[in-house]
Amino acid sequence: MTGNEIRLSQYVQKTEAALDTALPKEGGTLVREAMLYSLLGSGKRIRAALVLEFARLGGAAESQALPLACAVEMIHAYSLIHDDLPCMDNDDFRRGQPSCHKKFGEACALLAGDGLLTLAFETAAGAPLPGEAKARTIAELAKAAGWQGMIGGQMMDLDAENHEIPLETLQKLYAMKTGELLRVSALLGCIAADASEIETIAQNYTSAIGMAFQITDDILDVTGNTEKLGKPIGSDKENGKSTYVSLLGLENAKKEACRQIQLARLQAEKLEDSGFLIWLADLILNRDH
Repeated sequence: MTGNEIRLSQYVQKTEAALDTALPKEGGTLVREAMLYSLLGSGKRIRAALVLEFARLGGAAESQALPLACAVEMIHAYSLIHDDLPCMDNDDFRRGQPSCHKKFGEACALLAGDGLLTLAFETAAGAPLPGEAKARTIAELAKAAGWQGMIGGQMMDLDAENHEIPLETLQKLYAMKTGELLRVSALLGCIAADASEIETIAQNYTSAIGMAFQITDDILDVTGNTEKLGKPIGSDKENGKSTYVSLLGLENAKKEACRQIQLARLQAEKLEDSGFLIWLADLILNRDH
């Protein structure tokens, strides 16, 4: 493994361990089981890695940032549970396993998502940060996940089904639905470190990788492998959704994903220690799932 692969692996392991601790095992309730099912042992943990890396770059102790890394992963997991519901994207599989509602039922899945969202704020509130910094992290997290961010993007996504939308609208949708949680992940790391001097770089970097991430999703929905993706390919076309591929064509979509990654690299290069962020951007572009 390379040094960057080792660092990501360490971030993932530490986040998994902290998530495991954050959700008590006792109780035996079905909703707790559904929360654990959707939260642990799956996912790339890119959002957590962004929190921890920008906290490291800013000089924060890892213990200050780890609760925030857990919080963004809890919000991400909740969003996937709700996205998969029949009233939303109606997906039966997630990461090669039955979606939460297929395993536990729709009502339990809905509550599990709600449970993870509220647990995220409880976890963020427990971060060992000064009061002003803690208040800002909670406010920024709420805004990014709320109607002006991720939830607003999901609503735009639902409204855009079965008709073509302009590229500018699609860009805004992607920035809200996917980009906002990536943006706030990096921002939380900066806040934990009291490193306001790198906040603009962090947000510009994540804006670019967020767009590249979503465009790559569009590409994989056409070119990907169902087994690797863990869900059927072609769902965007089946659901009548506009994508970069449907609007620009496959080759132009690939070029735009590359352009966004180049923008991310240029932002990362403004930092003295940019190697991991550059490597992570390339990983997002070249992934196959």
